[in-house]
Amino acid sequence: MTNKSETIGNQQVVDYMNNLEHPFKKEIEEVRKIILGTDNQLTEHIKWNAPSYCYNNEDRVTFNLHGKGYFRLIFHCGAKARDTIAKEPLFDDITGLLEWATGDRAILKFTDMNDVNAKKEKLEILISKWIEATG
Repeated sequence: MTNKSETIGNQQVVDYMNNLEHPFKKEIEEVRKIILGTDNQLTEHIKWNAPSYCYNNEDRVTFNLHGKGYFRLIFHCGAKARDTIAKEPLFDDITGLLEWATGDRAILKFTDMNDVNAKKEKLEILISKWIEATG
């Protein structure tokens, strides 16, 4: 059962994607499907002018669509400031795909559809691990 804010957020992202003009639109749509298929408790809305995914109403993974030749997913702990900034990564990234900006913020870059397809299973693992570590 979805609540009203989830439906509004989802419709907000659907409208955003329908109007998106981006060289990696198909890849972004595919990554969106992967994210939504990973955990049915994730909700989506628009944050930082891009789709963002929440767990327990807190942003956890947000697209960054700026950059030439790629787009990124930002793994983070939401908008609320933490008491302490983690110096060590939140978990051991067995996929080796994350670029850690800080201990509680990481980046995953995609360059084309082959890259998205190659990273699909590892992306599912990373999303599950991120939710487990930050939820």
